Amino acid sequence: MTAAPRLLPALGDLRAQVSEGRTRPLDWRRLQLDRLEGLLDRHEQAILEALAADLGKPPLEAYLEIVAVRNELKLSRRQLRRWMAPRPVAVPLSFQPARAAVLPEPLGCVLIIGPWNYPFHLCLQPLVSALAAGNTAVLKPSEHAPATAGLIAELVASAFPADTVAVVQGDGAVAERLLQERFDHIFFTGGGRVGRLVMAAAACHLTPVTLELGGKTPAIVLADADLELSARRLVWGKGLNAGQTCIAPDHLLVEAKVRDALVARLQFEIGRQYGADPLRSPDLARIVNGTQFARLSALLEGARSRGQVLSGGTTDPEGLRIAPTLLAVTDSQDPLMAEELFGPLLPILSVGSLEEAIASVQGRPRPLALYLFSRDPGAADRLLERTSSGGVCINDVVMQAGVPDLPFGGVGASGMGRYHGQAGFDTFSHLRSVLRRPFWLDVPFRYAPYGDRLPLVKRLLG
Repeated sequence: MTAAPRLLPALGDLRAQVSEGRTRPLDWRRLQLDRLEGLLDRHEQAILEALAADLGKPPLEAYLEIVAVRNELKLSRRQLRRWMAPRPVAVPLSFQPARAAVLPEPLGCVLIIGPWNYPFHLCLQPLVSALAAGNTAVLKPSEHAPATAGLIAELVASAFPADTVAVVQGDGAVAERLLQERFDHIFFTGGGRVGRLVMAAAACHLTPVTLELGGKTPAIVLADADLELSARRLVWGKGLNAGQTCIAPDHLLVEAKVRDALVARLQFEIGRQYGADPLRSPDLARIVNGTQFARLSALLEGARSRGQVLSGGTTDPEGLRIAPTLLAVTDSQDPLMAEELFGPLLPILSVGSLEEAIASVQGRPRPLALYLFSRDPGAADRLLERTSSGGVCINDVVMQAGVPDLPFGGVGASGMGRYHGQAGFDTFSHLRSVLRRPFWLDVPFRYAPYGDRLPLVKRLLG
């Protein structure tokens, strides 16, 4: 039996780049960011085509993936010197003379495991932070988006030395083998089930992890909301990438007195944005593969059998497309409320008040995002005080993820750790505490024998 080939013959070289100090200078880091930006500039059309091949993404939606990486690059390049600088820390008088600071330093060689729903930018956007922080990296793009994974491997190999960034392609078995290696940080974007496996594997080497997961993101619509604009934004956020977005609204909690009016506006907006037959719309992406299509179709058929379909519900098995579908749900135990839907199915539940909606949010694992549509600033304050989530957006959806310097990440079951902007730089850095003291002054009372100095120490130190 032949031995399995080594996945990463250059892993030692990747780590040596950092341990020997070659990645620490500002110029090295800027060079890597320049290489990544050049990759985007030279191969924009190829990226759009790969995303269309994998997910049927319209060019505009595919271009947003490129924009996300470019914005991260722009911010990192502008702020990198400041992020790298020592961060002074105040020193108590009793420790003087002394200086203290926190020094960001590279972690080493990091592993980034990307998802299939945004297979380009959710692989390369964390790479921006990793390189800005002075690390080398191994990328494992998703095998469920093979065109994009192959393109990432090709482009990275052409833009970066093998001892700076490496790409490993393959299925779950390859990912499992990768996780047996010792990395200095693991950054994973995906579902909770695989996230647990990643965390368990990382524990063997005591490797820190960032887990960007998901969950059932609720959107609350109160009676005082602008229903026309709320519906427009909700339909856009749910239809984006055919609902295959970790921060897409998973279900609506709508104040009962405006439920019917909102449903009517949602139906109108679906038609306005995707036409009378959304399955023929060039602006609706497709479901990533047959497995996911079958899962969503089974949920849809179950809802249809229970008379829950309010609008939509048409499917195209050959094209792996599902029309945006509104579903009436009256019970939090409904099958549609069991797991994250991750598709263009939108359950709508009536609530009597904001308090009832808050109770619903509190009764579930903390989501990656939480949305509220209301004109009342006090309602937003109550929601923030009474709930917990990775992020919050008031009167819109998804847009919070596009703010380059707003930290992004989950809490509890929706993930751990943050990135974007300085949060990403810090995630991929070791924040090293340093205290410097001179020789020229040394107060002897701290040294043994202590004698009767305790009353003096109490007066000085408290």
